[in-house]
Amino acid sequence: MKIKNKSLQTWAKLLPFLAPYKWQMILIIALMILGACFDMVQPLFSGYAVDNFIEPRTTEGLIPFTAVYLSMVVVQTITTILMAIYALKVEMYLGRDLKRKLFDHLQTLDFSYYNTTPVGTIMARLMSDTGKIGTVLAWSLVDIFWSSMYVLGCVVIMLFVNWKLALILIAIIPIIAVITVVFQKKILAVNRRVRAINAEVTRHYNEGISGAKTSKTLVIEEKNDKAFEKVAEDMRSTTIRAVRLNAVYIPIISFLTAIGVAMVLNQGGNMVLFGDITVGEMTVFINYALIIADPVQQLARTISNFISTQVNIERVSALLEREPLIKDTPEVIEKYGTVFDPKRENWEPIQGHITFDDVTFRYPDGVENVLEHFSLDIPAGTTVAIVGETGAGKSTLVNLACRFFEPTEGRILIDGKDYRERSMLWLHSSIGYVLQTPHLFSGTILENLRWGNKDASEEECIHACKIACADDFIEAMPDKYNTFITQGGTNVSGGQKQRLCIARALLKKPQILILDDSTSAVDTATDARIRRAFREEIPHITKIIIAQRISAIQDADRILVLDDGRIDGIGTHEELLESNAIYREV
Repeated sequence: MKIKNKSLQTWAKLLPFLAPYKWQMILIIALMILGACFDMVQPLFSGYAVDNFIEPRTTEGLIPFTAVYLSMVVVQTITTILMAIYALKVEMYLGRDLKRKLFDHLQTLDFSYYNTTPVGTIMARLMSDTGKIGTVLAWSLVDIFWSSMYVLGCVVIMLFVNWKLALILIAIIPIIAVITVVFQKKILAVNRRVRAINAEVTRHYNEGISGAKTSKTLVIEEKNDKAFEKVAEDMRSTTIRAVRLNAVYIPIISFLTAIGVAMVLNQGGNMVLFGDITVGEMTVFINYALIIADPVQQLARTISNFISTQVNIERVSALLEREPLIKDTPEVIEKYGTVFDPKRENWEPIQGHITFDDVTFRYPDGVENVLEHFSLDIPAGTTVAIVGETGAGKSTLVNLACRFFEPTEGRILIDGKDYRERSMLWLHSSIGYVLQTPHLFSGTILENLRWGNKDASEEECIHACKIACADDFIEAMPDKYNTFITQGGTNVSGGQKQRLCIARALLKKPQILILDDSTSAVDTATDARIRRAFREEIPHITKIIIAQRISAIQDADRILVLDDGRIDGIGTHEELLESNAIYREV
């Protein structure tokens, strides 16, 4: 009972998505039932034709019979077309709605989810799972109604025509059903294994192509080849097993169908000889014997498909029900709005004063504190540099300042106010964040820049690029700002990508600019030009710089030396050179 209740609860989660299309679903089911009725009475037309035209060798009444039959075929064709159109619409709309809902929800999730969840898993939920759910609800539901109505209707008609011959065929139906269920479970399990191995094959292809340079430098081509050979062999053997199961299953069903036809011919032939039934009635039963296996198989396959789809629904539901670890309180949402419906008129202006007040932080999936009782004050307009060894807590500090994570204990204040009392979007809209490995989107340079500010004019984009020292290489390109950037920015160098992303961040007109080692691929001369442009063009905004290169931070107002989540030293470049051993070793 608990299992049934759980299954019902799982399927009930789809009701909000089906609600907008309830009338289309009702119409589809009605059309399918009507189509099943036409299908189940067709053998009766054959029997009638044998008894009334072929046996007596007459054409009397043939024209009205033909007219009725053709009318039925026309209506059946129209019914099938309409059903297919509406079912396809429901499949597409339902898949679209699920994808939209998932994509919107993904925008609200925190960094922890993306840190612990592989991209492939997210893509599978977004594409494969939603697609299968849409297909099953639009088509499999239809197939269930059609198969059920067809089998039930055929049984009733056969019992009405001749119950003795009907019992022969009815006795075969459960045998076919049991065999189908047994084989479907095995075939389904093997096909799941095939899909899993196929994902591994895709992964090996992806890693082999994207990591081709690394493979060649490490000289591991032979190792890659052997690993792929093993996966390909698994794919071959598992696929052959699936084919073998089908190769056994289909002949068994055909054999049982042939037995049914033989028994009908034997018993029916004797009954025809003794005048118990007509040749037309025996023709009806032969037709039913030939086709009754198909809807039984279809029903078993569809039910198995429904059962397996429950896993897809559970995965999609689990993602939709996942609550973000970082979210605004209802009171904050009421005043400041959400990411998708912001109330910008209530947003206070940001000056850029950042205060860490006795902050302790541990990652949600971690066991040890990264920061403990950490305090720091960054006045608005200050340029602060952060240095330290790998794992010292530099990026953690920045992620906390941006509210990508929140303190486990303590507070972080923006302009003297706990940032949890303000909207996340309010803060993020005033932060320009440039990563060490920045991302460019497919599109022109101008389109990439305007991701920072969709309303930015071309002049503003050019000015931002000049501050980021990107204008010189853009002007050297054939199409200048209309140059197309390929996926991932593969047609520009690492340093060029970093400079474009700095310009994009500047177009947000942020009050807080964070550069996470974002000039690491830029030469020292260009780096110096960028820093000089910052001092001249944007001296008023708060800047937090993480860098491994001393030249990139030596003119900062304050340099913070981190060691194992604590401040080991703070001061100017000259002060730290004299007093701090860690800084001298950087």
